[in-house]
Amino acid sequence: MTRAFVDWIGGKYLERIQRGLEFIGFSKMVSRSSLLFIKPNLTLPTYSPGVMTSPAAVEAALAALSDYTPNLIIGDADSGGYNRFSMDEVYGRTGLLEVARRHGVEVVNLSHLDRKKELIALGRGEAEVFLPKLLVEEIDFLLTMPVPKVHMYTGVSLCFKNQWGCIPEPEDRLRLHPHFSHAVLALNHRVKTRVAIIDGSFGLNRSGPLRGEAVELGWVGVADDPGSGERVACELMQVPLEKVPHLRLAEKQGLIPPLGAVVLNQDLRPFLKQPFAHRLAPADYPGLIAFRSPLMAHLAYFSPLSGILHKLLYLVREPFYDYGEHRLGGRHNR
Repeated sequence: MTRAFVDWIGGKYLERIQRGLEFIGFSKMVSRSSLLFIKPNLTLPTYSPGVMTSPAAVEAALAALSDYTPNLIIGDADSGGYNRFSMDEVYGRTGLLEVARRHGVEVVNLSHLDRKKELIALGRGEAEVFLPKLLVEEIDFLLTMPVPKVHMYTGVSLCFKNQWGCIPEPEDRLRLHPHFSHAVLALNHRVKTRVAIIDGSFGLNRSGPLRGEAVELGWVGVADDPGSGERVACELMQVPLEKVPHLRLAEKQGLIPPLGAVVLNQDLRPFLKQPFAHRLAPADYPGLIAFRSPLMAHLAYFSPLSGILHKLLYLVREPFYDYGEHRLGGRHNR
């Protein structure tokens, strides 16, 4: 049996997360010497409710976790995919650097750390991926902090998908998109994902993960493994798990328990609001095709035509953020 906690935030983030950690028996998972990595969802250059983990949730989590161990590291990797931006900039703009300083917590950019070559299974075959040594060799485990949101290509972005940002090179993420379901589950194993704190202050409906309808939810969840977090979050979002390819695979692999096997602190029904569902706009389909096809992914992101194709796309789809202001130098923009 696994355990999951859900409660209204009610202006008491810290108290709720403390109670959630106590409910899942967190003290049995850690000691004062344990080294934990906290992975928020930081997918835009500036904070956006429903899109990113709120700074308030991160600060409450750091304060609650420090009761168990002083050895905490928080971080993410450069984001933006084709239009890469610096995670260091995000830390400053969201106030997370100051939050970390207040709690004596180290902040790292996973794109700047030493790496180790890892082989991850892709269903049929394997792929080489360079992952931060910190995650695969040094930490005791990773604690993921996603938000409940739909994703136009993966269905949802929750407790497993959040670790896609542990791949330090955005280009590698783009290359692996056609193999996402197998790759993301193998990745979670490599980086030792174990506990989830889900920031349900806001969720994102309709057209996530970067743009959509922000929905005020007002709850926070804590689960003793990512699979239980996925199950509970999907129940609260009213998203059928079997319709999400990587979660369907995770369930088949025994990584997601049935709801009846999750010990809950209370009935989930009072937390149900509007059902979540993704709605693709016509301009989203080229990205979906590239997400699913290795050939189209190569043409869209790595071929000499990629720049032209993206310029054409931006004629009919508004950019997600100011690419000119935030874009870093990389393979596609040197």
